[in-house]
Amino acid sequence: MARDSRIPKEEKQYDERVVSIDRVARVVKGGRRFRFRALVVLGDGKSKVGVGVAKGADVTAAISKATDIAKKNVVEIAVNNGTIPHEQIGKVSGARIMLKPAAPGTGLIAGGVVRVVLEVAGISNILSKSFGSNNKINIAYATVSALQAIEPKEKWHKKSADKVKPEKSEKKPKESAK
Repeated sequence: MARDSRIPKEEKQYDERVVSIDRVARVVKGGRRFRFRALVVLGDGKSKVGVGVAKGADVTAAISKATDIAKKNVVEIAVNNGTIPHEQIGKVSGARIMLKPAAPGTGLIAGGVVRVVLEVAGISNILSKSFGSNNKINIAYATVSALQAIEPKEKWHKKSADKVKPEKSEKKPKESAK
């Protein structure tokens, strides 16, 4: 009997994607100290998404640290029939991301990091545009902030119903003070 057959295999709860791995340096007296920085995006494909950035001595350490951070920062987003209920703009530092809902069959019109974040979040029809910075980390966080700011369709309809002004009620005439 094989040893690993006794250990139950752990099902992956999230779809983890490594977006970028960069070699970063810290200058010290003797020269440069190199480390690796990993950007990981994870999601369940059903409206949950998280982003994590971490540094480690080697690539695997950086990826595992970033994955743990992303799991701690998972947020729930409003997904309605594979798209979002309304247009939203997310801003982080110099990066701005605009997300617009799209009709079924449109697909993911997004590039780079935005596409990865939307894929793991379970959004299949959306339009997006990135303005400003092209920093991958800021774009990932801006996309998540835009998704997080989206209100569910139920709340959205309730707000528009609240905006309708109620009919004027009859006011009582003021009594004069004598």
